[in-house]
Amino acid sequence: MKSPFTFVHTAPKAAAGKQPAIFLLHGMGSHEEDLLQLVQDFKDSHHIFSLRGPIVFDPGYAFFTMEEEGKPIRTVFDEVLMYIQSFIHEAIAEFELDEEQIYVLGFSQGAVLAQSLALTMGNVIRGVVALSGYIPDFVKLDYKKQAVNHLNIFISHGEYDYIIPPQWGRESKEYFESLDAKVTFKTYKDGHGVTPENHHDLIAFLRQNS
Repeated sequence: MKSPFTFVHTAPKAAAGKQPAIFLLHGMGSHEEDLLQLVQDFKDSHHIFSLRGPIVFDPGYAFFTMEEEGKPIRTVFDEVLMYIQSFIHEAIAEFELDEEQIYVLGFSQGAVLAQSLALTMGNVIRGVVALSGYIPDFVKLDYKKQAVNHLNIFISHGEYDYIIPPQWGRESKEYFESLDAKVTFKTYKDGHGVTPENHHDLIAFLRQNS
């Protein structure tokens, strides 16, 4: 891989034929090891790529900077989204991934990026898990978007999220539904995090759709 990203990659045990993949994108202040625990059930059947955000943000890293919550700095966001798109395309080619079984899972900043990738990469992305995120306004208004009527997306949010309001998750649900994507939307009695129930539900979603 020629990507500028630091990342963790695990490959499934079976080596025959093209295999599915899950790409993980962490939240602000976290790192590439953070979300691996959420997809341990798939380590024997899927390639798993977990990317580290390129920006140092104590105590970890970030993928983009923000003017304020909900408003990423456009130039930074555009660039990192382009690099992630390139990373996914390069991984598909280098590891001979199943092009019809590419999934992206993101939390917080990662969920923002995961939803934006789904809108811009078209049928390259088969499924998305977006945990506690939103879609930036400029992505909705300015980006060239691809069809998502093939997409299965799981969107979840904490009812007491004090960082990213749960209403933003509902707005993402409604936006994707308006574009004919297949949406599973759930809220949990939690703040800005992932409860055991949320984890159980996202695993069930990935099993059903991969």
